[in-house]
Amino acid sequence: MGSIDKYIFRTTLASFALVLVSLTGVIWITQALRGIDLMTSQGQTIITFLGITSLVIPALVLIIAPIALMIAVSHTLNKLATDSEIIVMNAAGFSPFRLFRPFFFATCVVAAMVAFIGAFLAPDGMRRIKQWDAEITADVLTNILQPGRFAQLDQNLTIRIRDRLPGGVLGGIFVDDRRDPKERVTIIADHGTVLKTDTGSYLILEDGNLERFEAGKRDPVLVTFVRHAFDMSKFSQGRDVTLGIRERYIWELISPDENDPVFKQLGGQFRAELHDRLMAPVYPFAFAVLTFAFLGTPRTTRQSRNFSIGGSIFAVFGLRMAGFACSVMAVKNPAAALAQYSMLFASIGIGLWMIVGGVVVEPPAALIEAINRSNARLARLFGRPVAA
Repeated sequence: MGSIDKYIFRTTLASFALVLVSLTGVIWITQALRGIDLMTSQGQTIITFLGITSLVIPALVLIIAPIALMIAVSHTLNKLATDSEIIVMNAAGFSPFRLFRPFFFATCVVAAMVAFIGAFLAPDGMRRIKQWDAEITADVLTNILQPGRFAQLDQNLTIRIRDRLPGGVLGGIFVDDRRDPKERVTIIADHGTVLKTDTGSYLILEDGNLERFEAGKRDPVLVTFVRHAFDMSKFSQGRDVTLGIRERYIWELISPDENDPVFKQLGGQFRAELHDRLMAPVYPFAFAVLTFAFLGTPRTTRQSRNFSIGGSIFAVFGLRMAGFACSVMAVKNPAAALAQYSMLFASIGIGLWMIVGGVVVEPPAALIEAINRSNARLARLFGRPVAA
């Protein structure tokens, strides 16, 4: 690459990195706040909290990267136009297609990153989240049940222990179970122990009372027990987890196990996810080509450039929304994936045709006149002179 190409290449990638980090950071914070209960209700450390929530970042980057590239290309072209560098390059014999070359190299870097993230990094992160969550849940009886603290194990299940006694005995156990909408069960036991068997894990409560409030009945049912087993199997499961579609590597989507129960049940979603992964590296090329097609030629007026910026945004986001719609429809209709491929490559073809042909996207003359008249009215309204 020549010096001009290196300058544009570095500027584009620097802008891309800044936009990508900013957008990903903002969205990651909103996602991370949803998992704040890991520290509050489940007794986890901030290291665990940050570790789990940061694993979702590759999945966010997979979606944000093409948009960040579009913003970076727009910023670079706008900077070149503001400094009149595009006009100078055009006067020096640079065709729009020649000027697009450094942007193409930058897009190749972004596309390679997106391909790696989609094929391995994003599903690996989602897989680790599920495994880590299973380990935390499996550790509920030893770590999450802390003396003197109310632990919410499920949406409507709360357990508290007073202290831990020698020999693995839990003292002063309180259980509030509201998972069944037809009844509410409250258990208070003097002490208890954990029993793990081949069929599951149980909290063996001893010397306590069980109070059951049934819906539609006025008085509760009170039972005094010497020994009562409370099933904790759901919250003490092993580390083996069932991987969803988003946790599958791309080679597992390309050649799935025909005996996989998830594949048997959700074969259409496997197909839609595979096409999404394959098309993810193509979106950066489509976004970069469309953005450059609208903004890569010299402009003589500010209104013309603003119109082109709006047109590029409309084209890019319209293509992405259509892609999301095709992904949803591809679950039941395989032809929707073919339509998505056709849209992507047609967009790239049309954009390249505009670049090679030097097509300039200009706003209609009537629109320019309307904007000028509106500016003149505003200037008269506020008593400011109208710019020539």
